[in-house]
Formats: sequence, C-alpha cells, structure tokens
Amino acid sequence: MAGKNTEFELRGVNHLALVCRDMKRTVDFYQGVLGMPLIKTIELPMGWGQHFFFDCGGGDALAFFWFPDAPEAVPGVSAPKGLPDRGELLSAVGSMNHIAFDVPPERIEEYRDRLAAKGVDVGVLLNHDDSEFGVAREMHDGVFVRSIYFRDPDGILLEFAAWTREPDPASDVRHEPRTAADRTV
Repeated sequence: MAGKNTEFELRGVNHLALVCRDMKRTVDFYQGVLGMPLIKTIELPMGWGQHFFFDCGGGDALAFFWFPDAPEAVPGVSAPKGLPDRGELLSAVGSMNHIAFDVPPERIEEYRDRLAAKGVDVGVLLNHDDSEFGVAREMHDGVFVRSIYFRDPDGILLEFAAWTREPDPASDVRHEPRTAADRTV
C-alpha cells in the first residue's frame, strides 16, 4: 500500500503537549469554548506543576503543562533541554514541549530497541502512574501510559506512548487547575 509506514505501526498522535500560562483559563477555553472533554489531570511531583489532557477526537489528545516557574515565551525556545527520564521536563509558556505518537502497547519495548539500533538516543521505558513521582519501575494496574522519549535532529522532543487503559474522567480528573497567580516567576 502506498504511503504505508513499514518501520513502525504509528496509529496517529497520542497527544501533543504544549505549555500554558494559566491552566484554569486553558480548561475554560478548550473544554468550555471548543468542547474538548477533559480526560486526565496530573499533579506533577515536587511542585513541578500540572499536566492536563483533552480528548481532541479520533482517540487523540491535546495536553498542556502548567509549570509554576516556566519562563516566559521566547521565540526559538521550543523544547526541554534533555529527555524527561534524565530530569528535563520544563519548557516555556507557549512552547511545544513534545509530540507523542500513539503506538501499540505490546510493541513499545521493540520500538525502543529499533530506535536505539538506528543510532537514536532513546530514554528508558517509563511506566507513568499516579504515584508520588509519576512513574513506576514495573508495570502494574495503576500504569496508564508506557512511553519512551527521544529527539529529532533539530532537538524536538518526541515520544512513543502507549495507553495501557482508557482514561476515566470520573476518577482521573481530580486536580483543580492552577492560574497565572500561582506562578513563581
């Protein structure tokens, strides 16, 4: 079939993660104005901020980070300095933090190995859960996404992400959105 990817079974965009100045205003706009359901909220560990996900159709999500100490938007500041599993997650208000491609959960370890074999610097496999630090060493029932991070040649942060369960807004949306007044910068 013409145009078929023969390297990886990419199924679309898992989520696009951007940075906002005010999570409450962002929720009001994307959910209230555009009608995108809020499907997952995360309070990041150690006061790092928040990460909220909206359903943008077709099984895809649009996500936003709110960082209390995010720098103001600066043209050319487009992504974190390093990979999240190496302690780099922060990026500027209005920037694109990373692009996550949805992949089959049963193939994520294979895909990590394939990227590494191609000479791509790939982070460790992360099991995202609702624990204090947001990741677990081992897979368990509370893991909602498994992922690996890597960069493109221009330094844009990319992720292969695999949902391990359907988000349930009744139990997964439980954090109040922060506002610009809560920022530390």
